[in-house]
Amino acid sequence: MIEVDGSYGEGGGAVLRIATALSAVTSKPVHITNIRSGRPKPGLMPQHLNAVKAVADLSRASVSGLELGSTELFFRPNQLIGGDFKIDIGTAGSITLILQAFMIPAVFADSPVKITIIGGTNVRWSPSIDYLINVTLPVLKLMGYDAKPKLVQRGHYPRGGGIFELEIDPVKKLRPLNLCELNFNSINGISHAVKLPEHVAVRQANSAEQVLSDAGYISKIEIDHSQRAMGPDSGILLWTNGITSVSGSSIGEPGKNAEIIGYEAANDILYNISRNSAVDRYMGDQIIPYLALAGDSTIKTSELTQHAVTNIHVTEKFIDKKFHVKGSIGESAIISVK
Repeated sequence: MIEVDGSYGEGGGAVLRIATALSAVTSKPVHITNIRSGRPKPGLMPQHLNAVKAVADLSRASVSGLELGSTELFFRPNQLIGGDFKIDIGTAGSITLILQAFMIPAVFADSPVKITIIGGTNVRWSPSIDYLINVTLPVLKLMGYDAKPKLVQRGHYPRGGGIFELEIDPVKKLRPLNLCELNFNSINGISHAVKLPEHVAVRQANSAEQVLSDAGYISKIEIDHSQRAMGPDSGILLWTNGITSVSGSSIGEPGKNAEIIGYEAANDILYNISRNSAVDRYMGDQIIPYLALAGDSTIKTSELTQHAVTNIHVTEKFIDKKFHVKGSIGESAIISVK
């Protein structure tokens, strides 16, 4: 049984997600201790509990310690099976963070997989559902990962209630990925406002477009206005339109001016563009286990994060491949695995 210390690195949920996901892929049981010990509320929260439950259902795993607040977990996987899965987080917990765990083993199931998750689609401290659709999935598609997303309803903090569906076709092997330089023609975006006046989304988009135009970039930002949600909120995601994408984003909050939201997102993507790297810091974190599973891969990320270092540490425990990192935390870096 593989032993994993959940306090490694930033001591957050990333260790738990990657460890259970790779346990399911490799059929290696894992014992995780000190889960989220570096957080104000240690142990499993609803979002983390549901991530493990989703992977356990997919891999017919036996699990002990799967309860709220638990800081220790035994995960013993079995066969990866396809089919329909449904998770209701019950809070505004991040849908994308659950998928970060679930998507890794799901692509190696014995038949197609469909998962429906109810929770938060656009919440702080996690990639938005728009990021998953427009940045994560296109990069994974280069590796042979074929998934069909469907956003049914957005969900924001504190009420959640977002609904997202993802269909995944299985593969035998992922293709290696070699992406270093950033190449793109223009910038795309989506500015959304739910249960708010449409002008909120328009003003976010106009503000971002002005900043990008002043910097010399052409942009096209889609307006998504809907009254279908459990609570009001807004946000914007921008991404480069090319072989690979870096992004910029900002999310609304009470009293925050729509123009500020657009301005923040535009400056976020301009920062990532200035690093001339094929993937941004979020994708640099997420792609680590996929690189190990594919092998012979190299990427350049706009910023090496502690999350990426943590993911490398955990991944190397399950897969007999060694990562090489050229660069320091907070700087652009080249990550390769052979």
